[in-house]
Amino acid sequence: MNLLTQNTKLKKTSLENYARVLNFSIPAYKSLDGKVTCPFAKDCVKYCYAQRGNYRFSNVKKGQQKRYELTKTDNFVPIMNANIMLERPTHVRIHDSGDFYSIKYLNKWIQIARDNKDVIFYAYTKSIKFFRGIKLPKNMKIIFSEGSKIDNLIDYTRDRHAKIFRGKNALQDLLDAGYINASDNDLNAIQDNKKVGLILH
Repeated sequence: MNLLTQNTKLKKTSLENYARVLNFSIPAYKSLDGKVTCPFAKDCVKYCYAQRGNYRFSNVKKGQQKRYELTKTDNFVPIMNANIMLERPTHVRIHDSGDFYSIKYLNKWIQIARDNKDVIFYAYTKSIKFFRGIKLPKNMKIIFSEGSKIDNLIDYTRDRHAKIFRGKNALQDLLDAGYINASDNDLNAIQDNKKVGLILH
């Protein structure tokens, strides 16, 4: 089982940035055995891209389920560290599907980031409350996503956050609002501009 994979967007991002951007995915919203993997999801469940396209294939779902089960074990951190050493990514996107489903799980990723200081880890998340009072490693970047049950916890003046724009004028609306477009280049999400815009398509 490949723990780190690369979707189409991340392949394009890697080429544009002369980087090696890989991702780790678990089931979107619910696992095959019915466990919620996105505990704070709300509006996003309606338009979740990770429940469409290739993500619906049975082999993809089985792979996500196996990764999810691995995250719950004590061996997850050392196994992931070994995989990172083997795959040599410059960046790891945590969850192109799924989310931090518990603080215990989040802490495992924090340890992985600390163990791999030369790799940049980043994630979009709606599990905002898990991050309050936690000091993250410098190589771990978090983007709070709108559409959660707890959007009120996002400090739009200070927090790196993502907003989805819709409609025929979405790109212009995004730019006019001062957001950086991360729809095609995923690494734009971790640039200096903490206002991350995504176009729904």
